[in-house]
Amino acid sequence: MAMSVCDDTLICNFAKCRTKLSGFAWVTACSHVFCDQHGSGEFSRSPAICPACSSALSGKLDIVRTELSPSEEYKAMVLAGLRPDIVLDISARALAFWSYQVHQERMYQEYSLTRAESQLKQMEKVLTQQNHSRELELTAMRGEITSLKKVMEEYKRKYSEVSERLMERNRQYHKLQGLYDSLRLRNMVVGVGERDTLPQPGHHDYNTG
Repeated sequence: MAMSVCDDTLICNFAKCRTKLSGFAWVTACSHVFCDQHGSGEFSRSPAICPACSSALSGKLDIVRTELSPSEEYKAMVLAGLRPDIVLDISARALAFWSYQVHQERMYQEYSLTRAESQLKQMEKVLTQQNHSRELELTAMRGEITSLKKVMEEYKRKYSEVSERLMERNRQYHKLQGLYDSLRLRNMVVGVGERDTLPQPGHHDYNTG
């Protein structure tokens, strides 16, 4: 959430930190502010470079370590003795620094939001494409299933026809087998009768002689 001018907490401008500042902070002449940890680490090297904008900070007062919640005694004495115009000038610069921080934070939040929305749209696009691909796959699978059902029905029909023909041939076979057995039995009976009626060898009919 972007901070407003009335917010009482600044955010560390170090890109990988961005924690709310408390205690001490490091303020630069280029209007950036850093937490005590990263400020101590970054500005201990020479020459000092602003981690936020890469500006060279070579002036004596280009970097100041300041207490964010000073004591009442400090607030009572820090501007004491200065002319009103100097006090107002200092206050105006301090307010300008704060306004710049607010503006930068708002820009950062807007950038983050835009980036998140872009990523969300990209994810939605990918998801839509995946859903479309799955729908196409499902449609193709349904078509294959329908084709397989038609093939199965055709096989069932052919199987029924073949079964009917086979049963018919079995009936014809049994019928022919029955006829064959009847003819075979009748031929056997006829053959036995003919053997019984033939004359015996060596038998003479004396009456005939």
